Amino acid sequence: MLAFLCPSFGHTQGMDSTNPPASDPPVSDVQYLKDRLASLEQALKEVKGQLNALEAQHAVIDAVVTSKPSSPQATAPDTKKSQGSEGTMEIYGHVMLDSGYNFGQSDPDWFDVMRPTKLPGSKNEFGPDGTTFWGVRQTRFGVRTSNPTSLGDLKTLFEFELFGTGVDAGQTTFRLRHAYGELGQFGAGQTWSPFMDIDVFPNSLEYWGPNGMVFFRNVQFRWMPVRGNSRLTFAVERPGASADQGIYQDRIELKNIKPKFDMPDFSMEARMAREWGYIEAAAMFRKISWVDLNATPAHDLSGDVFGWGLNLSSNVKLGRAKKDTGRFQVVYGHGIENYMNDAPVDVGIKNNLSNPHTPVLGVPLPVLGVVAFLDHTWSERFTSTGGYSLVNIENSNAQNASAFHQGHYALTDLIYYPVKNVLMGGEFQFGRRINYKDGFNYNDYKLQVSFKYNFSKTLRY
Repeated sequence: MLAFLCPSFGHTQGMDSTNPPASDPPVSDVQYLKDRLASLEQALKEVKGQLNALEAQHAVIDAVVTSKPSSPQATAPDTKKSQGSEGTMEIYGHVMLDSGYNFGQSDPDWFDVMRPTKLPGSKNEFGPDGTTFWGVRQTRFGVRTSNPTSLGDLKTLFEFELFGTGVDAGQTTFRLRHAYGELGQFGAGQTWSPFMDIDVFPNSLEYWGPNGMVFFRNVQFRWMPVRGNSRLTFAVERPGASADQGIYQDRIELKNIKPKFDMPDFSMEARMAREWGYIEAAAMFRKISWVDLNATPAHDLSGDVFGWGLNLSSNVKLGRAKKDTGRFQVVYGHGIENYMNDAPVDVGIKNNLSNPHTPVLGVPLPVLGVVAFLDHTWSERFTSTGGYSLVNIENSNAQNASAFHQGHYALTDLIYYPVKNVLMGGEFQFGRRINYKDGFNYNDYKLQVSFKYNFSKTLRY
């Protein structure tokens, strides 16, 4: 009130705070002050009314929140606010440009990655050497949420990118990465298979990554009885596999053989974490079947095989400050190629000519994968990655002589972070393909320059 009154006193003629006036102020000034006072009293009355209304509303809200259920069927609200915390929604992703020069040649649908299985299987299979490449296919967008409930944390993850595969190979188009949710110890949807360890993936610019790494996002239902830095996970996953008809691929007898998947894949992982890093063991078991729709008493090429795999991986923190990380993995199995990052078919064809009823057999192809990389921190602004990976296939005797047998992958880079959430860098990549038994092999080299801009915003409710 003083703040409103002081200007009015200053406005009157002859008023002084230390010396009273010698005579009464004019009647007009007295009336002005009375009107001003009445206006202020009215404003104060309105403010008190609003304050009382707000206090009443808060009292009702507090009573509802703290009240107990009125009946056995009533339950406490399953929200973060009811438990004294907040739900979160994170919107995140990045925009990324990849450009560079391929000194050799590769399948044009895979122009911006280094995949030994996509290198030429014969001389000049993909045209002349030496091409530039440009793309934004690593650009990504995702949303994740988290809310505690009486049954545990409710989490969801939805993420996609622009890297086309399958029928969209070579295209810049939307592709689903994750569509996954979990409540407490149970999760369902599409996400990383427990048979893989995403922490083995190095801090590289190249998109596809080490060919000898287990890398597969699959539709699954999982149980996680132990969670955290150390964890234990079991899952049943969507089955699927591919086969090579080898030297008999043009035979009419093989035209009506169809795959059949009547059992899910089973996978598990167990991780033990320590201050120096962790060690993880994973395993998987699966059944792959096929049916000869033209089976006769003389010939029946139907069959099934069982696939299995063991995967041992680790991250080791190195250096005094433990800013460097060694990433290692060794995997071996039969018929698990579609879980590998870059390997061919799961089932190969094998001669069985001594049996006229089943002259050929399908066999699960043995595969070995190795990964060894080091992520090194030079300073706050600079990092580097270097390492090597291998895939080796034990081919069956009726595969083509040009079938993929062995792939090598290596890279080294220098990455610069000018400010938070921005990186730019250059990378040198090497890939090598070796065929089954025709003596052909091919080496490829690439230089890649990339720019990446991250974004993230967390909303609380």
